[in-house]
Amino acid sequence: MLHYYGMQGWGMGLAWGIGILFLILVVFLIIRSFDHQRHGGGITRERTPLEVLKERYARGEIDKAEFEEKKRDLKES
Repeated sequence: MLHYYGMQGWGMGLAWGIGILFLILVVFLIIRSFDHQRHGGGITRERTPLEVLKERYARGEIDKAEFEEKKRDLKES
């Protein structure tokens, strides 16, 4: 009879362990799903040098004169 209660404790611990692992898996999949959506759904493409240049100009990293100069350099290449 004592052995029976011991097994019940193990079974309950196993059930809790499986439940916790299931919850961790669900949370992981939800987080991964949001991350996947934020980064374009997993479809990545190379940005062109002109796109990078436009982004730098939009962020204010370079001024208009430098943007125009680098744009001309890219077209000459």
